[in-house]
Amino acid sequence: MTKGTTKRAATGALIGLALGDALGLPTEFIDVGRIISWYGPWRELALPEKGRVTDDTQMTLAFARGIRTAMDRGVLSPLRLAGPVREEYVDWYHSPENNRAPGRTCMVACRLLDSDRLWQDASQVASKGCGANMRVAPIGLVPGLSDEQRAGAAQLQSALTHGHPTALAASDLTARAVHLLARGADPTGLVGQLRSYALDNRSRYDKLWLGDLWTRSQDPSAPHFIRRGWDECLAVLERLDAVQRTADPELDPCTYTGDGWIAEEALATGLLCFLLFPDEPLTALRRAACTRGDSDSIAALAGAFAGAHLGADAWPEEWAERVEYRDELLAFGALWDA
Repeated sequence: MTKGTTKRAATGALIGLALGDALGLPTEFIDVGRIISWYGPWRELALPEKGRVTDDTQMTLAFARGIRTAMDRGVLSPLRLAGPVREEYVDWYHSPENNRAPGRTCMVACRLLDSDRLWQDASQVASKGCGANMRVAPIGLVPGLSDEQRAGAAQLQSALTHGHPTALAASDLTARAVHLLARGADPTGLVGQLRSYALDNRSRYDKLWLGDLWTRSQDPSAPHFIRRGWDECLAVLERLDAVQRTADPELDPCTYTGDGWIAEEALATGLLCFLLFPDEPLTALRRAACTRGDSDSIAALAGAFAGAHLGADAWPEEWAERVEYRDELLAFGALWDA
């Protein structure tokens, strides 16, 4: 039995993501001063009674369902994955539960995906919003995938809506971080591993998974297109690396690595909140939720990282039992922890 299955990393990551999302829902769009004024000291933030989540968790589950359908049909491949994930995103778009202030890019792209056009023609290649990497965690938790499958699937699910190269790279890096933590990576070396991964993949455009997506941009070539994304992610990882050991935990993490509305900043600020408290998962979630930026997405990512690292026992039962969509989250966790 591997360490990942012993600690139930998939269950921990998925529940952590949803808990962070729920904790950050009431604090999104509010500055830190008002959060503290309304909800009390950040280290004491309480999970809302109903544990209601946002579109972050809804779309994470949509992606998870798409992966499950694709893998039920055989080895994970672009052709097997694109159709089911596209269908799940369109179903989410039409769902009456899609009433949690979803991102504009997701809504525009999903409306276009609800047609017979190529998915590359629906993709919003100018958008690098965090809506792509807030939902990518499942592919980092699926056992038995190659690095190429994991990276390709992470970028493809992003490209269906957010086709900007930085959204693709940030989704790939987010999935990579979840995967490494689930497999027992030491958090203190995580940023270095991610920087090395980004450098290794900086000029690699995966035509098998992305097709001719790059031609919808103004870039002169596919390598030029994808390098733009990796370079923006490398820049924010360098900022994170410079502050991860010296950042003041009492200061809003957005001050160091950005407000999280865009993909690379959501990755870095979610990681920073986790790395400030790698063995205190609730403190990491609370710090992430008490931020001036995209608090629910930052906290969802921090929760995914903390849960992948510490496993299902990271979360107190009185929190986990109240989170919305709990049964489906646990079902996917059990599937991928088995």
